[in-house]
Amino acid sequence: MAARTWVIDAANVVGARPDGWWRDRPGAAARLYARVLRLLAAAEWPADLAGQGEAPARVVLILEGAARAGVESGAVSPRTRPDDAGPDGRSSPDGETDGPSAAEVTLAVVHADGAGDDAIVAEAGDAEPPVLAFTSDRALRERLVEAGAHVRGAGALWALLDDT
Repeated sequence: MAARTWVIDAANVVGARPDGWWRDRPGAAARLYARVLRLLAAAEWPADLAGQGEAPARVVLILEGAARAGVESGAVSPRTRPDDAGPDGRSSPDGETDGPSAAEVTLAVVHADGAGDDAIVAEAGDAEPPVLAFTSDRALRERLVEAGAHVRGAGALWALLDDT
């Protein structure tokens, strides 16, 4: 399954590595953001470590609490996705564009106003499917599956990040 949208539970992913993140939550959020940005900007997509053979079109990083001070909310496009289409940006014989292969990858940072889990479920439910969420929170995983998302643990995202 190549997910079109990723939703990342930043608090859970950061908390999966005991690297002192609790002393500087904004700094930990900024480091995770930088790592995700670097992954998405990679010239070549890393090995298929999370059941994801290609970069998603959109990644949503949910920040809550003190971590929100580490990264501004908003969206950036770290790179243009590889385009298998011809020079006119079209790849089908009828002249229609062939979907997301020509689109940019977008990394959006969302500051949760209340509970981060509620914002994560809302983003997953509103996103264009298929959706892949990264969290190891058992209760949140159940809610995400009910919302139609596929879920991988925080370690799967760290494996991708460590590969770039």
